[in-house]
Amino acid sequence: MSTAREYSAARQAVLHKLVVLYPKPADPDHFRDYYVNNHLPLVMDWPGLLAWRYSFDVAATNGEAPYFAVFEADFADAAALAAARSSPQGRRLAADVANYATGGVVVMDYPVQDGTG
Repeated sequence: MSTAREYSAARQAVLHKLVVLYPKPADPDHFRDYYVNNHLPLVMDWPGLLAWRYSFDVAATNGEAPYFAVFEADFADAAALAAARSSPQGRRLAADVANYATGGVVVMDYPVQDGTG
């Protein structure tokens, strides 16, 4: 049986995640091409980035998915993400979004809790 202390320790945030959701753009082919060939190379230079992943195959359980693409990035903590966003690379990434995301963008970040145990 787990003690309250063990449960609390298991619930500690293990990393901080950035999620970017992209509604359908005006030109999906341009989005895909630009994203893979221009935007993702900028992501690779982002300081403090632990891992990242993306997909153009976003599906909904019922009906049409409200998003065309999704991007996830992992950072050690909120401070690491804040530093990455304010870095020259982070400012360049943010400015680049207008070059492909004509459908807009939803950006969220949050601490991730460890659910293993």
